[in-house]
Amino acid sequence: MAAATGSAALAFNSTGMSAKSSLSGGRTAHQIAHFRHYSISGGAQSIQFRPCLGLHCRSRSSSASFGARAQVATVEQASVEVAKNVEAPVVVVTGASRGIGRAIALALGKAGCKIEAYGGQAITFGGDVSKEADGESMIKTAVDAWGTVDILINNAGITRDGLLMRMKKHQWQEVIDLNLTGVFLCTQAAAKIMMKKKKGRIINIASVVGLVGNVGQANYSAAKAGVIGLTKSVAKEYASRTINVNVVAPGFIASDMTAKLGEETEKKILGTIPLGRYGQPEEIAGVVEFLALNPAASYITGQGSSVVASS
Repeated sequence: MAAATGSAALAFNSTGMSAKSSLSGGRTAHQIAHFRHYSISGGAQSIQFRPCLGLHCRSRSSSASFGARAQVATVEQASVEVAKNVEAPVVVVTGASRGIGRAIALALGKAGCKIEAYGGQAITFGGDVSKEADGESMIKTAVDAWGTVDILINNAGITRDGLLMRMKKHQWQEVIDLNLTGVFLCTQAAAKIMMKKKKGRIINIASVVGLVGNVGQANYSAAKAGVIGLTKSVAKEYASRTINVNVVAPGFIASDMTAKLGEETEKKILGTIPLGRYGQPEEIAGVVEFLALNPAASYITGQGSSVVASS
């Protein structure tokens, strides 16, 4: 259930130069990526799938039916030609240095380009998403570089675990500020750009503990429950601007945090999971990729996806 934090991030380059890795000294790191998809022949092509045209026709002859099929084929071919000229989406992923965030950034990159072999672009931004100025600066950096922001993945987060009776106010506040207020601030900044073009997708990473709670994580559970509620409200506010807002709530995912658990604690946790194992960051990334890029997700908004193997 640990959220991704840290500072190492990958960098891509559209000119075919080698991929680089960079370090940022901030408490959180952000991957801002503009992914471009390439065909086998090397020509730039949109990540977006071609539009689907529906024809309603009634015919009494096979020749008329053949004509309709020919028309569909012609229109579909034209759609492919148009799609080639569409820019690939600009994606902002917070907390992309490791864990779930890194897996998401890589999954979106692979969905649109092959690193080094075909190129892509990315910038690394170090800052604190709980600070309004940093959130706005992050979005501005992406807009200055590529003109827009199409997709926002709010993933950055921290834990400050402890029983409620012993929890200090700063432990509570730090988690609320970064895990909940940070989502609010980044969403607000990105939505200003998306509203102007009446299009965009926002995916927030919450946690199953936001639904069921967890001992020693009152602050984290409250923050993630807040993210779920925030998602549903924002989805209703922005629906008229064709901005889809959804939330993914992972269960126990293999991470730096789970790696530090004692053998006895891990045994108890795995005993509650029917599959008998932790989830992998890549399994969360697959769900996020669908919500972020797939045209089939265009009718999904205000929904929560719990990625957890539980009874």
